Amino acid sequence: MASAGNSLLLQFRARNTRFGVTRETVKALASELDVSETQVIHMALSRFAEEVLPAYEPDDGPLTAAQLAALRKEAKAHMPKGKLLERQKLFG
Repeated sequence: MASAGNSLLLQFRARNTRFGVTRETVKALASELDVSETQVIHMALSRFAEEVLPAYEPDDGPLTAAQLAALRKEAKAHMPKGKLLERQKLFG
């Protein structure tokens, strides 16, 4: 659940316009997409951000097992090889 400082009160419009929609429209979208009303709003804002903000890059969520395996394989090829000469502890 979002904290009070991380939430937003949304006031719906009395009619649908370019700059806002009615609650009924959001409910219809949620029903059509089979998601919550909150998810509908997040989806709309994310799509809007892609169009308006040049540096916006949506996060596609956690990496898959295949993506992690590929990254580990690539990283292993770039790791230093040889005998450990000295080990230091950062703490303690």
